Amino acid sequence: MGASESGPGQDSDEEARRRLNAYTYLSAPERLEHVAIMRVFCGTLLADLAVPDIMVKLRQAGTFAAGLDADTLTVRLEQLVAWGNLLRSSHTVNASSISEYQRSRSRYQLSKLGERIQRDADGVLTEADAAREVSNELLALVERGLRELADLVTAPGGVEPQDGLERISTLFVQFTEFADSIRDFYAYLGQVLSRYDLDSAEYQGFKELLLDYVEAITEDVAFRAPRISAALDTLWPHIPALLDRLDSHAQGLNGISTQAQSESRPDIRIQRSRGREFADWEGLRGWFCNTDGQGSQVDQLRDATLRALQSLLANAKRMLRSATGEMSRRKDLLRLARWFDEAAPRDAHDIAVAAFGLYGARHLGIPPATDEVVPAYTSWWTGPVVEVPVALRERGSRAQRGRASAVEDHSAQKRLLREAARQRAAARAAAADELRSASGRFADVRLTSAALGLLLELLATALGNAQLSRPVSTDGERTAGFDLESASSEDAELRIRLTVRRTAGTRTMLYSADGDLLLDDLELDIGRTSAAVDGEAEASVS
Repeated sequence: MGASESGPGQDSDEEARRRLNAYTYLSAPERLEHVAIMRVFCGTLLADLAVPDIMVKLRQAGTFAAGLDADTLTVRLEQLVAWGNLLRSSHTVNASSISEYQRSRSRYQLSKLGERIQRDADGVLTEADAAREVSNELLALVERGLRELADLVTAPGGVEPQDGLERISTLFVQFTEFADSIRDFYAYLGQVLSRYDLDSAEYQGFKELLLDYVEAITEDVAFRAPRISAALDTLWPHIPALLDRLDSHAQGLNGISTQAQSESRPDIRIQRSRGREFADWEGLRGWFCNTDGQGSQVDQLRDATLRALQSLLANAKRMLRSATGEMSRRKDLLRLARWFDEAAPRDAHDIAVAAFGLYGARHLGIPPATDEVVPAYTSWWTGPVVEVPVALRERGSRAQRGRASAVEDHSAQKRLLREAARQRAAARAAAADELRSASGRFADVRLTSAALGLLLELLATALGNAQLSRPVSTDGERTAGFDLESASSEDAELRIRLTVRRTAGTRTMLYSADGDLLLDDLELDIGRTSAAVDGEAEASVS
């Protein structure tokens, strides 16, 4: 892509890439040497140094890079120049000899971006793990400064420009220092909150830190935030005119940038002092007031404090549940890790079994499915997989968690079942009445399906209970075949009785909705059971 095709978005991406490259020296393999070299340059102001000068300063500091020779140091310096942390100096070299000129012809100086990155890196290396004290007294100074500035601006004649500059600069320096200390302190607080291995001493210190120090901070902020908001509301309509008046009085570097633009010279980017731009005042107001509907920084501070207290209570609950009064197992786990590191493979397995109860997979105790019979010689690699319950896999326990569910109400199903049983009983009673009325005239009626089913049920029971006898001839000898001596069945609940007789040459035809049934040599007689039989049945039941 040519230069004419590049857009403003690509230019901004290229600028961001260039700035991010300046952080590369902090992650390079030679980062300790790079940091030592950058500290030499940050210790001077507007100084350009040659390789011999840098070597002397490194030896005086006694740092990690003190033993670098001239060639290696030159390579490190050139790499920092390529990343944008250093600049080659245009300083004229005055040398008394050729050898001195060769040693001093390459001089370097610190770039603005490199100085800013190294300063931030030093702050991280020296103060990252420390709890920074919140400059809470500055909040009272911010409140006082805003109220005094609001009184001066709203007074007749307004505030004097020079006085306004001093007050605004002081005000924003105080506010910036307070806001930075708040952010650093709560960042440290979040680092402590992420720990779940606090012992009793650490927990006691953490509790005092939260209950005393944090409470004092939040109470002071909650007390002064409404006053600061009221002062800002009074001052807000006058801020644009105040900023214009200050610019006309003292433009500073902004005047140079404006003059360069009017003369069509390359643009000089200016970063103005805090408080000289309207956006700075918007940021100050947004810290104390909910201007965009997303909540102010004061609200976020209150929410962060509440979350910290909740985390403190969670740690307290864990410690109270412990029988020894402490929840931290950090020392025990470190000792166990050392045992694992020093143990032989077989001993490490024994330690794991003793520490965690993790035996072989064959001891899981999960029976296979009843329809899967796996021979003992089947390999675990090719055998079927046993489904492990989620509770056992995640928590190591089969115990059910949560409240027991309420007993399900089956009253509706019971009513449906009772109604269905009642209907079946009524249908069988109707079929029994139909059979009793049709007895002796089966050829003249057509039975229903229910009546024919009941009849076949009684007939099967009667034939199953029948007593057979071999018939006797006239000469007194038994002949082949069998006769029915008695065949009957009854249903006491339906009060119906079926009697079956065998008569040679008799044909009984049963007509029904499901078809016709022909019975050869059988006669059917259906009647009602006698009261005596019913009484005996009731007596035997009782």
